[in-house]
Amino acid sequence: MLDADFFRRWMTATAASVDRETERLTALDSPIGDADHGSNLQRGFTAVVATLEKEAPDTPGAVLMLAGRQLISTVGGASGPLYGTLLRRTGKALGDAAEVGEQELTDALRTGVDAVMQLGGAAPGDKTMIDALVPAVDALGESFAAARAAAEGGALATTPLQARKGRASYLGERSIGHQDPGATSSALLVAALAEAAGE
Repeated sequence: MLDADFFRRWMTATAASVDRETERLTALDSPIGDADHGSNLQRGFTAVVATLEKEAPDTPGAVLMLAGRQLISTVGGASGPLYGTLLRRTGKALGDAAEVGEQELTDALRTGVDAVMQLGGAAPGDKTMIDALVPAVDALGESFAAARAAAEGGALATTPLQARKGRASYLGERSIGHQDPGATSSALLVAALAEAAGE
């Protein structure tokens, strides 16, 4: 069973990973975005960890809802609302339980991903974070490690795609040949989940 500590570890591992990868995320965002994806997420997840240390929510749902609120209030651009919605809706779906099982997490995360698709209007194949998140949730029933591999594969698979949503879509065919920064950072989020689970 997964408790609040597990979810705090997930957010802390995500913050550390975003810290390490800030420059790479920004480099990916330079040709097809505003070149601020890395720095925006770094600021957001640093704030998430600081807030979790201060407030120490005691249920999985409360950890994710607090993290989501923090991202919405500190991250600029589209990333804040999208990541914030993902975590808040996942947290809300988990409810008030002190511990949740892996199947409950999978179902809740699917609810969160669906909310992101609704908010951004994106579907798989549009070259967005959805291309990493949907395969990750599909594979999560198997294992955390399988979800990580699926997310990383999904992020890589955005390279040959033409962007149909988000800022990169304004570039049309010039977006082809660039790995999507949102899918890449989503893969980091899923890899941190596997790390928190020790996989």
